Amino acid sequence: MARKPVRAAIGDVWLTCQVCRGDLFRARAVMLNSVGLEFFKMAWADETARGLICQHCGYVHLFANKNIKLYRAK
Repeated sequence: MARKPVRAAIGDVWLTCQVCRGDLFRARAVMLNSVGLEFFKMAWADETARGLICQHCGYVHLFANKNIKLYRAK
């Protein structure tokens, strides 16, 4: 089942796709794996980022900023 589309903002700035300028995304958590923790089989301890996948073109945007806000698209 596809995730519901969202719009995203950081503070007062609404985000748009860097490729197609679309403003609808699918959101998901993305692991930022490091070689060291992978080697010791501890990848679960790696940092995560917010992934926003453009609904129109599929480009994946990654944000480590925890202040990103997601809003349901109507």
